[in-house]
Amino acid sequence: MKTVGLFAGIGGLELGLARAGHDCLLLCENWPLAARVLAARFPEVPNAGDIASLRRLPGGTELVAAGFPCQDLSQAGRTAGIEGRKSGLVAHVFRLLDAERAPFALLENVSFMLRLDGGRAMARLVAAFEERGYRWAYRVVDTLAFLPQRRQRVLFLASRAGDPADALLVDEAAPAPRRAALGTHAHGFYWTEGVRGLGWAADAVPTLKNGSTLGIASPPAILLPGGAIVTPDIRDAERLQGFPADWTEPAETLARASWRWSLIGNAVSVPVAQWAGERLAAPGCYDRARDGAPLSAGARWPRAARFDGHERRAVAISEFPQWRERAPLHLFLAHPGKPLSARASAGFLARTQRARLRFAPGFREAVAAHLEAMRAPAAQ
Repeated sequence: MKTVGLFAGIGGLELGLARAGHDCLLLCENWPLAARVLAARFPEVPNAGDIASLRRLPGGTELVAAGFPCQDLSQAGRTAGIEGRKSGLVAHVFRLLDAERAPFALLENVSFMLRLDGGRAMARLVAAFEERGYRWAYRVVDTLAFLPQRRQRVLFLASRAGDPADALLVDEAAPAPRRAALGTHAHGFYWTEGVRGLGWAADAVPTLKNGSTLGIASPPAILLPGGAIVTPDIRDAERLQGFPADWTEPAETLARASWRWSLIGNAVSVPVAQWAGERLAAPGCYDRARDGAPLSAGARWPRAARFDGHERRAVAISEFPQWRERAPLHLFLAHPGKPLSARASAGFLARTQRARLRFAPGFREAVAAHLEAMRAPAAQ
C-alpha cells in the first residue's frame, strides 16, 4: 500500500509497515527532535511538519497511519482526555480523510484510553469513522509478544475496502514465558515507584516511558541475575522497541542525549506495526465464533471489538497475536547498563518499606545488597 504517516514520531509505525512491504509517501511530524531522526532514517520521504498546515493527503494514499499523541490519554500523563490540547489533534486525521477518503486508517494509542472518562475517547473515534462509512476493528496488543518489553497498546484499524477484522483479529498465540527466578533471569521494575506500584516484569522490562517534559530520562531498572541493578543503555532501549541501536542518535545534534528517552518512550513498537502491515498485505478470515455480546451505547469498551457496518461487538482474543522466541533479557542486552546509584537505590528501598505491595521473595534483600555494594566504593 501507499501510506502516509501522521504524528510519525521517530517512525515506529512507518518502519514496521516498510518492513512489511508498504511504501511511505509522506511523513508529518512537528517535533524538531523527532523530525531530525526522520530526516536521517527516511531521507527520501518528505516531512510536512505541522499537521495543521497539511491541507490534503497525497493522491493515491491507501493507508493513513497515525500514532496520535497520547499525553492526554495516558494514565501517566495529564489524562485530559480526547479533547486535550495534544490528543485532540486526532481531529486533523478526520479533516484529512474528509478531503481524501483513504481506504484504510491504522491508529495506535495507550490502552488506558479504553477506560479514560468512561471510554469517551474510543466513543469519539469509532463514531467519527462510522459517520464516514468505515468499518473498524481494534485490539490491545502487547509488545511482549515480540520483545522483552511489557507494553500494551490499542491498535485500531478502519477500512472502507474490506473487513478490518480479517487483518487485526485473526492471529492469536499462547504466550510461553520462561520460569524466571531472581538468581537466573533479569527482572525489570521502576525504581521511581515502590509505594503504590512497581512495574514488575520477569525476564522483561516494564513499559518504557517518555520521561519528563524537561527531557529528564525515566528509564526502568533491571535486577540482573548476579545481583547488580542497572538502568539500560539507550541503545538497548531502542532495541526493546524494535529499532536498530542508535536509531535516535541524530537527535543529539539538537539537544542533549537524555531527550532520546522521550523519543523512544513515545514511539510505536516496530514489530507490532510490522505484524499489522503483514496482515494488511495478506489478510486472513475472521472467525465469527470469536464474537461476543453486542456493545450497547455507554457500555465499557472491551480489550478487543469490531464493527461490521451494522453492529458493534466485543471480540474474544488475547493481547498476543504471535509469540516470538527471544533471548533471556540479560542476554538480550547488548550494552553495559548504568549501575543504579546509591541515592536512587536507597530512596526506592525506603519507599518499599512503607508499601503494602507484595514483593518477590528476596527482591528487597537484593536491592539492599546492591545499595551496600554502591556505598562501599564511596567509603574507601
